[in-house]
Amino acid sequence: MKVPPQPYRCPLGRLQPQVTDLDAIKEQGWRDQHILVVNAEDSRLDFCERQLVRRIGERLYGKAGQRHG
Repeated sequence: MKVPPQPYRCPLGRLQPQVTDLDAIKEQGWRDQHILVVNAEDSRLDFCERQLVRRIGERLYGKAGQRHG
């Protein structure tokens, strides 16, 4: 009877980060530190909310694709 060889298990595998729920991290950041991370294209936002997020981002960081410097 042939036994298939075991695949090599890299010892660094246990150091790989676990898959995390990004929305849970964002929620925790908001609740703990009042830091809000919002995608301007989030489908949960209506048109006015997306425009507001975009305007705030442009005011703080400049237009998309442009770098300060």
